[in-house]
Amino acid sequence: MVEIRYFAAIAEAVGRTGEALDLPAGATVADLRATLSATYGPDVDKMLSVCAYLIGDELTRDPEAPLSSTVDVLPPFAGG
Repeated sequence: MVEIRYFAAIAEAVGRTGEALDLPAGATVADLRATLSATYGPDVDKMLSVCAYLIGDELTRDPEAPLSSTVDVLPPFAGG
């Protein structure tokens, strides 16, 4: 089970701030994106393609990065 937390625009797009997904051991960011795209549709997939993923203490956009038990999905932020 992987705990997914959504922030900002991606949370609005999926209509929630988090959920637990039953992903197989060794699942990657690409697997997570495929699961979320199948669940929420192609518009969310476009957003996921520009998101960063906080896995443990590492921020990544690498689709081959393995998931940990908690993953934060972070859309690009603007501001200053």
